[in-house]
Amino acid sequence: MSDRSTRTLFYFLLIWLAVNLIQSIFSELHYDETYYWVFSQFLDWGYYDHPPMVALFIKMGSFLMPGALGVRFFSVVSNIAAIYILWKIAKTYVNNLPLFILLYSSMLILQVYSFITTPDTPLFFFTVLFFFVLRKYLDADRLDYALILGLIAASMLYSKYHAILVFAFTIVAHWKLLKRPSFWLIAGLATVLFLPHILWQVSNGYPSIEYHLFDRTAREYRFSFTTDFLLSQLLIVGPLTGIFLYYYVYRQKTPDVFLRILKINCFGFLLFFFLSSFKSRIEAHWTLLAFIPFFILAYLYLARLPHIPVWFKRLLYANIGLIVLIRIILIFPVPGLSRIKGLKQFWGKETFAKQLHDVIGDERLIMDNGFQEISNYNFVNQTVKGFAYNTRYYRKTQYDYWPIEDSLRNQQAYFASFKRHNETSQQDSIETNRGRLYLTYIDSVRTYQKVAISVKNMEKRVGAGTLQRVDLEVYNPYADTISFSNAGKWKCFIEYGFTQQIYDQGNFTEIPGDYRHVRIPPGETATLSTTLRMPEVPDDYRLIFSIRTTPFAGSRNSKKIPITIVNN
Repeated sequence: MSDRSTRTLFYFLLIWLAVNLIQSIFSELHYDETYYWVFSQFLDWGYYDHPPMVALFIKMGSFLMPGALGVRFFSVVSNIAAIYILWKIAKTYVNNLPLFILLYSSMLILQVYSFITTPDTPLFFFTVLFFFVLRKYLDADRLDYALILGLIAASMLYSKYHAILVFAFTIVAHWKLLKRPSFWLIAGLATVLFLPHILWQVSNGYPSIEYHLFDRTAREYRFSFTTDFLLSQLLIVGPLTGIFLYYYVYRQKTPDVFLRILKINCFGFLLFFFLSSFKSRIEAHWTLLAFIPFFILAYLYLARLPHIPVWFKRLLYANIGLIVLIRIILIFPVPGLSRIKGLKQFWGKETFAKQLHDVIGDERLIMDNGFQEISNYNFVNQTVKGFAYNTRYYRKTQYDYWPIEDSLRNQQAYFASFKRHNETSQQDSIETNRGRLYLTYIDSVRTYQKVAISVKNMEKRVGAGTLQRVDLEVYNPYADTISFSNAGKWKCFIEYGFTQQIYDQGNFTEIPGDYRHVRIPPGETATLSTTLRMPEVPDDYRLIFSIRTTPFAGSRNSKKIPITIVNN
């Protein structure tokens, strides 16, 4: 590379770094980023939603920099490194740095992850690094390349489970890799390095598998899942150039093994999530890894054209203009755009968190149904006193595993909700920039979020409306004895309900029988015999057991147990 090209690349990366550092400082964190910040306050080998690399990125960045910049610092730096490595890959085929810069700057999905910190951010960096070293390994079967690939593969897995698809599509594209003894060294090393996370999954009952394979996909299919996916994949490439770039990538030939691997990874990812859209809603960014090979293949096709059409260059510049406008809006919100889902999550959250803190001070706080608002509250106020009470109508989150609940049980706390409830008259309300918020002061918090209920002697196929006698095993994980007595102010009820889809409200009923006398010492299990009435309408259901303590809606204390109701 000439001195002129070296200077051009240096200046581009310097400008890219400056822009993203400014964006990081002045754009509010996305809800997910604040959730991952709480991850970083409880470093572990795994989390309910994701592996731990994102927490490590944030922890290291927060050690060096304060606030939002600390959360995003390693995302910005790793993105600079990823761009440089991408150029190293691309220029071995065609050396056209101006086109490389223009094309990269025009792709929306690549700009988003230049500063936002999610599990996709470290995954993007390590995947780019994986392809860089893989190309060298394909040319030379060397031990050092194999060891480096094993380390990178483990880092990808520690970033996000989507890494598995990269490995699978790479093998599909070049199955002869399986014949190399060094390939099995790569696989073995990655597995050994990933073992701490696997053991974490085992010791916690495989929560990530339960969530990603069952809870997350358990909803009724809608045609919009597929159409929204297809539209989103055009938009995240570039609203003006997406359809053309897909055509160029399709037309790009693969004369060598590495390019074939890239193309199989690109369309393999897109096809996998397209087929997945027939089962559940797909987030647009889940295909992020498809756009690493997509970008390289699009660049190669355009760089080898005798002349890039002027109209297409203009569209690329127009894309960049739209992206710059969006970036500015993220810093300086426009009121008329505040209702757009993808944008509103960057505005007004800090104000809300400060308004709430001004009212309750340093008291413990509980919010229901979701990790978003409470994580934002925790980050803005630099605390972990905020707890997400995830009801039986929602899903589990990492808050169900952290020791935050243990620290507030039997303590004073405020319960905040945007919905008024009728469990107690001791309720105040405040006006916030996000609407009216209802506050209940609890003098002694009674929650059983971590209590686990399992069912014995239950038939999985029963008649509609029939009664089924079952045994419930109730495990107490806390350091104190729990009781189901209703002698105090805050009442307790063990209930069961049948749902069919994710977030289905269902109808919950208290289990019959006398369980008020039951006391369960720390770490022990009690058995309760009860009778359940089956739904009247034949269909497939999921049975859930819940412990409801006032003033809360009831937690999810069992897995979703599949059961089929048939006509008698």
